[in-house]
Amino acid sequence: MRLLNWTMVASPQARLMNPSESEHHLLGWNVPPEELIHIPEHWLRYKEPEVSMHLLLGIIYIGFTFMSLSGNGLVLWIFSTSKSLRTASNMFVVNLAFCDFVMMLKAPVFIYNSFHKGYALGHLGCQIFSSMGVVSGIGASMTNACIAYDRCTTITRPFDGKLTRTKALIMISMVWIYCIPWLVLPLTEIWGRFAPEGYLTSCTFDYLTNTFDNRLFVGSIFTFSYVMPMSMIIYFYSQIVSKVFSHEKALREQAKKMNVDSLRSNQQQHNQSAELRIAKAAITICSLFVASWTPYAVLALIGAFGDQSLLTPGVTMIPACCCKLVACIDPYVYAISHPKYRQELQRRLPWLAIREESSDTQSTATENSAMQPQQPAATT
Repeated sequence: MRLLNWTMVASPQARLMNPSESEHHLLGWNVPPEELIHIPEHWLRYKEPEVSMHLLLGIIYIGFTFMSLSGNGLVLWIFSTSKSLRTASNMFVVNLAFCDFVMMLKAPVFIYNSFHKGYALGHLGCQIFSSMGVVSGIGASMTNACIAYDRCTTITRPFDGKLTRTKALIMISMVWIYCIPWLVLPLTEIWGRFAPEGYLTSCTFDYLTNTFDNRLFVGSIFTFSYVMPMSMIIYFYSQIVSKVFSHEKALREQAKKMNVDSLRSNQQQHNQSAELRIAKAAITICSLFVASWTPYAVLALIGAFGDQSLLTPGVTMIPACCCKLVACIDPYVYAISHPKYRQELQRRLPWLAIREESSDTQSTATENSAMQPQQPAATT
């Protein structure tokens, strides 16, 4: 047993290229022997990347961190302190912003490793990075599913489908409870484990170890953190689209029978358009979630069940960056699509030069237009 352990630790130490290329090291050449056992052997076969690649990724992550922490910080501040925005639906917005905020709080680990060209913070840094990533990633996926459910019930059942704050709080609590097993099991290595990937500067769950237990773990986390929320998101938004199309068709047919242009009053049109704008924002955010996490899901499946030779260190860093990008974009989607959020930003941070009409101005304009005489519909 002692000889076996010595072989596992010592064998990767002599991983230099031939003497004529001694300046080109393999990944992990500068990792202490006691840390090598935590690195999947797959990565130790590849050349260390150029220093410029480490620096580029570090700079990219600095930009991601600034965008995410500032954007999501504003969302957390505005939505949690503004009375007009403390609705049950917006509780999910706050929870998603918190997940995105946590997603980038772990970035200093990656940045430090990148500027030190490898596994600088070792096993402890890897566990911290992975734990925050799992909690924020799965939390964001299930929160997106909750947002889809909320939008679906609000639009398809406008009279009795709106959530109460209590129900929203229960759903958010269930989201965090749902995350706990996928954090505790690999962290304690009861089932699965966290390990470095790519350039050894980032970490996630181990999808490379070729054992039945590990493949079963990868398949399970793929199902419960990707397939399930994705299925819920697709189902709920398909219900929204179906309801909107059928409702609009019914209105057009009825208006045609009554020989009028529209059955909606101006106020009804304003309320309906507000609901649809919020739905469009939610669909945009969930689409970003799908686009950002799908490459990582495919990556994990290839590592566990496919041809691992496809997973070079450079290739695996691309999905890792995509996952972080969505945490940066989400808060700016709110800024573009949420009128009340823009109004609060305009009121509290006037130097942002956001020009958004207040609710009073919009309602006055609506009333004025409603008071104007309508042209009679042409008769046949």
